[in-house]
Amino acid sequence: MRNAFLFIAGIVVGLAVDAAVAQNQSPNRGLVGMNHVGIAVPNLDQAVTFYTKTLGFPEAFRSVDEKGNVALVYVQISKNTFVELQPANGRPLGMNHFGIHVENMAQVTSMFKQRGANISETRVSPTKAILSNITDLNGVRIELAELPPESQHRQAMERWK
Repeated sequence: MRNAFLFIAGIVVGLAVDAAVAQNQSPNRGLVGMNHVGIAVPNLDQAVTFYTKTLGFPEAFRSVDEKGNVALVYVQISKNTFVELQPANGRPLGMNHFGIHVENMAQVTSMFKQRGANISETRVSPTKAILSNITDLNGVRIELAELPPESQHRQAMERWK
């Protein structure tokens, strides 16, 4: 029940961000919108099968770690919205973060730092997305993601029909 609530809450937050950005009334310049919800699962293969076969969402891409193990699988809900499935590997099961697509990481992290947010160091992920994280007051991780053309996210978005 908690996971369903968090998932729905993440979608609602995403819709609110999308609406504010679309109306150009947001003081949060540089935010494009909700990009993904990250879920830690006990069995990645079963989770991927559920999302792709039962729900019918296409697999967008996979990322492997340095040992060649699948580290995460993205399934695509719409052109710009994904579910990120990752093995729990000791993490609590269920939603562990949500991702916001940003246009310019330096600009957005500067804006949030000026407002007092504690932001992690920016890094390039194995999927070639530029990432940084904020943890809210309740412990929810918010992943900021700049998606350059070479990122797997952007490539999946461009392939969407």
